[in-house]
Amino acid sequence: MAWMLAAGLLLANAPAGAALSAAEAAAVFKAAGFTKAADGRYIRCEEETPTASYTPGAIEEVDVNGDGQPEAFVTESSMFCYGSPHTFFGLVAKRAGAWTMLLDDVGTPVVLETRHGGWADVEVGGPGFGATPVWQWDGQAYQRKTPGE
Repeated sequence: MAWMLAAGLLLANAPAGAALSAAEAAAVFKAAGFTKAADGRYIRCEEETPTASYTPGAIEEVDVNGDGQPEAFVTESSMFCYGSPHTFFGLVAKRAGAWTMLLDDVGTPVVLETRHGGWADVEVGGPGFGATPVWQWDGQAYQRKTPGE
């Protein structure tokens, strides 16, 4: 079964770790390029006045590499910043004690059952995508593969 992340909601039978502490969540957001606004929300998109399509940063934990430790998808939605797909997502993992961005894109991430180097492939969908790109782990980093290229 593929796992789909959409508008900050993870639909999955994916094992996740315990909820992140406030300090860990702040580190995850920072690794994904977010800052904390005065009102406490985490933001990446710099809308002067947030539009109706805006949804602030959210974290969803999932074990993408099967090691029993959670990685995290970080999302933010805004038509102003991200166009028709509406959603930015970043996948971050804890490495050597620090959260690090592994991949970032715009669209709807779907964690596939297929794996490369022990890590799940991540398909990215959205309006008008045509050939749906898939991110695959090459042993060092996720690489974007687009069918037909």
